[in-house]
Amino acid sequence: MISTSDLYTVTWRKSSYSNGDGGACVEVATACLGLVPIRDSKNPAGPVVFVSSLGWSAFVATIKRRPDAFS
Repeated sequence: MISTSDLYTVTWRKSSYSNGDGGACVEVATACLGLVPIRDSKNPAGPVVFVSSLGWSAFVATIKRRPDAFS
């Protein structure tokens, strides 16, 4: 189980697709076993969405194959 305090100690990584003008900023942390936390970098104290590691891997693979699929 991941606690709220764990989310303050993980290393967050901003998406390379995030732009510099303050919009579309997504961060992920990969130090949680079996889960990938995702948050809005503009609101680091805000809500965090968790997806399974398998689900995240599938999402990233889809983006790499078809980057236009989510635009």
